[in-house]
Amino acid sequence: MLGVLRWLSLSVAVLALASCGGGSKSSSGSSSLPHGTTPSKLDPSKFTTEIDSELEDGEAQRVDVTVSDKTKVLGGVTARVVHDQVTRKGEVVEDTYDWYAQDSDGNIWYLGEDTKEYENGKLKTTEGSWAYGVDDAQPGVVVPADPKQGMRYREEYYAGHAEDAADVLKVGSQVQVPYGRFKDAVLTRNFSSLEPTVEEMKLYARGVGPVMELLVSGGSGRTELLSFER
Repeated sequence: MLGVLRWLSLSVAVLALASCGGGSKSSSGSSSLPHGTTPSKLDPSKFTTEIDSELEDGEAQRVDVTVSDKTKVLGGVTARVVHDQVTRKGEVVEDTYDWYAQDSDGNIWYLGEDTKEYENGKLKTTEGSWAYGVDDAQPGVVVPADPKQGMRYREEYYAGHAEDAADVLKVGSQVQVPYGRFKDAVLTRNFSSLEPTVEEMKLYARGVGPVMELLVSGGSGRTELLSFER
């Protein structure tokens, strides 16, 4: 599935994922999801790039997320390339290519990213870039196939650079954003061992992906979905 998502952010820091929420695949328990630093051995034959498992300093930022028709092979797994670009007043402040794939159970895996941050039009850093199979970096899951309250899972792991994880707080949540109103959204708590004072809440809608993000610790901010085009 190809698509474009546009977000409006009024946050200190912006993070917009481009997964396409849960679908009707077979269920998979929390025990099969990645945890901590435990290495993951992915079976390429069980993955697909057809992902259908059904947002500074008070200034507004725009995030455009495009699910492309390009693919990239990481650790033997063919992943979908997703372009994520953050702009402020028309100037690019972050430009990222993320890599996602869906396994045969319907879990959406995050296999890495090539990210660049800019300041005054010049490259500032590529910190946070990583790839599954390179320098012991491990993949994670961004959307479980069958999310249940209390689930915890790793989203990414590259020691000292990317160590995000999430808890499922609630399923069946309601949320309203400029794009529309959603029922049965999944509410998650997102955190990183690298930034213990930072915490986000995210709401994922089936068939769309993340529709709202709230920075609730380590700053304040809100990111909302403005539009979604297939």
